Amino acid sequence: MTAWAHSLIRISNYEVETLQKRLAEITSKKASAEMRLAVLDAEAEIERERARIDAEAAIMLQAYLAGWKARKGAAEGDLVVLDAEEEGARDALTGAYSELKKFEHVAEMTRLNAIVAAGKRETAAFDEMGLRKRAG
Repeated sequence: MTAWAHSLIRISNYEVETLQKRLAEITSKKASAEMRLAVLDAEAEIERERARIDAEAAIMLQAYLAGWKARKGAAEGDLVVLDAEEEGARDALTGAYSELKKFEHVAEMTRLNAIVAAGKRETAAFDEMGLRKRAG
């Protein structure tokens, strides 16, 4: 493999690895955001149950739910942003992987063409040697 092909493949591999790490980070953040939403829903259900049992908790339930809605809205907003980031990271990773495969293909074709050219040179050299023996 030529030096330029090796360098392009190495750079492309690095880009693919970097994008894979970024996608893993986003996926982890997304899982955390989804867990945060589940916890918020569970907490709200606990507060509603407490309000059914305790009159004082029932009085404060509306204020709690107002704050809960704000926190849930923020968490849902974070999730929307993370969904968009994840989609962008997946698209970038797909593109980088495609580029890597193109470089690998070009490098392989260059290698094969060099083998064919060497074979042709060898055949030509043998043909020339044969002609010289007949002539000489």
